[in-house]
Amino acid sequence: MLVEPLNDLFRAVDGLWGRSAPKKISLRIIGSCALMLQTRYARGTKDGDVLETADLTIDVTARLLDLAGKGTTLHLRNGIYLEFVPNGLAFLPQDALYHPQIELNAGLRYFEIAALDVVDIVVSKLARFHGDDRSDIEAMVDADLVPHDRLVARFRAAVDFFSGDAREQDFPRYLRSLHTVERDLLLVEETEIEFAEWVGG
Repeated sequence: MLVEPLNDLFRAVDGLWGRSAPKKISLRIIGSCALMLQTRYARGTKDGDVLETADLTIDVTARLLDLAGKGTTLHLRNGIYLEFVPNGLAFLPQDALYHPQIELNAGLRYFEIAALDVVDIVVSKLARFHGDDRSDIEAMVDADLVPHDRLVARFRAAVDFFSGDAREQDFPRYLRSLHTVERDLLLVEETEIEFAEWVGG
């Protein structure tokens, strides 16, 4: 199960950190690894996506990559490495919800791990909607972790947040992804959502 190598990676980084800090450094995990941290879901993946936040200074990020980036000893040992995603890149509501990993965090001295909420992960995956994204979403639907009303509400919140962004023109494509999930996985009617008149179809 991938969650154990992932947890082992965080524990190893924490053990090697060796830098004092006034408070724990927050690491916000998104993508499939966030699903695996908080559900029974498991699939192969090579990287753990960490969202860039104010806690992650250039020095902190560089140190994390030195310890657990691609090609490091910890990567080769655990089969997974850390990768950083720029804040604002993921299609998410402004108030994206994260869940602290209480059991894991209790054993960490320097870090506080939080996983992105399952429904918010599904929303973020509607943007790319490639093979792994579809598989992840289907697994969460099968596990009854994607209430339709909440999915639509969080999708609308993400659309509101990204309105005026360059990716606004991609909204119709994201909506088609939502409709596929509604129609083929949730087995409900497609939700009609209108965008600004300048947004392409």
